[in-house]
Amino acid sequence: MTKEVLKDAERKMQGVIEATKYDFSTVRTGRANPALLDRIQVEYYGTLTPLNQMANISVPEARLLLIQPWDKNVVKDIERAILKSDLGLTPNSDGSVIRIPIPPLTEERRKDLVRLVRKGAEDNRIGIRNIRRDANESLRTLEKDGTISEDERHRAEDQVQQLTDKYIEKINELLEAKENEIMEV
Repeated sequence: MTKEVLKDAERKMQGVIEATKYDFSTVRTGRANPALLDRIQVEYYGTLTPLNQMANISVPEARLLLIQPWDKNVVKDIERAILKSDLGLTPNSDGSVIRIPIPPLTEERRKDLVRLVRKGAEDNRIGIRNIRRDANESLRTLEKDGTISEDERHRAEDQVQQLTDKYIEKINELLEAKENEIMEV
């Protein structure tokens, strides 16, 4: 029974790590990255559609994103969606492709992005701790039901704590790498 609780906790913690990686990939650094546009939704025939499902996004240069829509009629809609987003990017269009130059970040903007990333990392660390709490509650319930002994519960709680420490350390590593990437000039 404790194995199921531990496996479930580890699976959920791994999900938090994946969410952290995704969140960090969408934070703008000084480099062009197609993941910057992952959250952009474009109105396409009355439906909000993710940009990456209606165009090819490539990085021809370190500071340039190139968007090639499969349907040339949506170029204006894509430009409008990018301008409305909170990315602060200005698309340039020649009618069939859209070029988005990625301007270098100012020192102040870099610090704002680091604060944003740190807040996201802390939110995800809290998520890991909540998973730990839920797993420990499940173990206490199993002990109350007589399914496991007190010693087994203590051993399992120690294992849950080890998992928690391991995944919080992974979040810290991801945070440090992202901070370095943001502060890199």
